[in-house]
Amino acid sequence: MNNLREDHDLAYLLQYENVAWYENGTVRILDRRVYPMETRFVVCRSYEDVAQAIADMVTQSAGPYYAAAHGMTLAAWQCRNSKDPLPFLRQAADRIANARPTTASRMRAITERAVKTAESALQNGTDLVSALRKNAIAMMEQRYRNIAKCTSYLVDVMPEKCTVMTQCFADTIVGMMLREAKERGKTVKLICPETRPFLQGARLTASVAVQQGCDVTVICDNMPGAILSGGTVDLFTSAADVICHDGTVVNKVGTMQIAAMAKRFGVPYYVTGSPDRTKQSAADVTIEYRDGDEVLTHLGRRAVLPGVKGLYPAFDITLPEYVTGIVTEKGIFSPGDLKAYFAEETEDFPNS
Repeated sequence: MNNLREDHDLAYLLQYENVAWYENGTVRILDRRVYPMETRFVVCRSYEDVAQAIADMVTQSAGPYYAAAHGMTLAAWQCRNSKDPLPFLRQAADRIANARPTTASRMRAITERAVKTAESALQNGTDLVSALRKNAIAMMEQRYRNIAKCTSYLVDVMPEKCTVMTQCFADTIVGMMLREAKERGKTVKLICPETRPFLQGARLTASVAVQQGCDVTVICDNMPGAILSGGTVDLFTSAADVICHDGTVVNKVGTMQIAAMAKRFGVPYYVTGSPDRTKQSAADVTIEYRDGDEVLTHLGRRAVLPGVKGLYPAFDITLPEYVTGIVTEKGIFSPGDLKAYFAEETEDFPNS
């Protein structure tokens, strides 16, 4: 019998306890803003702290989904002595779900699942905190399993020796893609644009790759076109924060220009994740604009003179025509055929 957890053989920052973890009235979240220069955890003592950590991008990619589940456990601990904890938990669910606007619908699915778990626990007379903690861990296992299915399909389309360009930090997708490829005997070389202003590609994707024994090269964000034009890249892949019914992809800003260049130079673009049942098109998506000052700094140091302004849309919109395939836990779908994905009911899962 295989008793391995789904995070087995993955890099340090993909281990459950190093993403987000509830224990004894606190939630610890690995601070991805400073990793790997520092290995530091933000300790949250209330669900409000968890929501703020998500908003501040202490964790990103799929990290906020797991932080949300554990944040709801922390909310249960906060109201553990209440005769009627549900109003407090519903308030926590709303606050955490809306910590970042672009992913609010997916976050809401997670926090509402926690509320339903709490309702069941109260009806059955079981311990509320224990029930929500078990729910959070089970959700991590379930979603890691789904992502493993997704990466299996992605590795199917990769040649035996494959050079892959990524965008941003696709979190569990990256680690599981490399783990699956290694298990099949496929050789992967990874090219990671740095992903300004937080350098998720350089700091996070590249860290996962090198810790899992992959040949990895970091490039600046203005280099993908030049690299793609050279004919050395076999495949471009990214996760997605939102995949709309019409095949539109919303992901970390910079994805659109790489996808357009990939199309121009004949490099297939496979986006990984599950389509969002609540989003028909980009018109249904709120693009988060973050503080422009985040663009004006580099690793915490201001890089421009006073008076210079910054602009930071956190996501951009990639048209379906640039997407070769959408890789899900059910298989690979064309951007124009996502109705087939929804033909079978499934629970939404984080896209990375």
